[in-house]
Amino acid sequence: MKITLTNAGKRFNREWIFRHLSYEFYGGQSYAIVGPNGSGKSTLLQLLAGATSPSEGKLEYFHAQQSENKGLIPMVGDQPALLSENIYKTLSFSAPYQELIEEMTLTEFLDFHQVFKPFFAHYDTAGIVGVMGLQDAAHKQIRYFSSGMKQRVKLAQAIFSNTALLLLDEPCTNLDSEGVTLYQQLIADLSGSRLVIVSSNDLQEYSFCQTRMDMRNYKQGLTLTGNQ
Repeated sequence: MKITLTNAGKRFNREWIFRHLSYEFYGGQSYAIVGPNGSGKSTLLQLLAGATSPSEGKLEYFHAQQSENKGLIPMVGDQPALLSENIYKTLSFSAPYQELIEEMTLTEFLDFHQVFKPFFAHYDTAGIVGVMGLQDAAHKQIRYFSSGMKQRVKLAQAIFSNTALLLLDEPCTNLDSEGVTLYQQLIADLSGSRLVIVSSNDLQEYSFCQTRMDMRNYKQGLTLTGNQ
């Protein structure tokens, strides 16, 4: 997986959130998008997820595809192997503002989720519930979960999904110290060759990231580019 931003910018009405952003994200690497509140971290993450489009510039996805014999077809030249409208098929996403189907029990929700986004082969719903420490709530409706329990569910459905791209927005929101430790262990165990991008101001959420991208470098009028 590779994502390329070329002179990209995003604005709402007349206000530019960021501008002149040229950057490349590579599979097998982890990136932290950092910056003060209001700098555009979440906006950029949502743009990478295909939930919004750039107001200027280009956003392209390159991804090796499966051949009929299940082998990988290498990326060729600069031709995107994955259309932007199909990016959702190869990514998983977690954010505090993400909605859960609260009428479902935890087991029902995870079973339902993996119909659309399968989990890694060596994990099933019961196993995931156990890893997340939610055994006692396996058959309880999510509406009755605490905020910390809900955050664990959001992380589970993202991190355990067998996707090439993992996007995390403030992943430790509402987690206690035990939950933070669990998050860090899951990232260590399940990052693999994925492209992992974390939007955060909290070091415990992105300390594992190899590259840090400061959104202050991409405010209006700046022309900085590259992996800084």
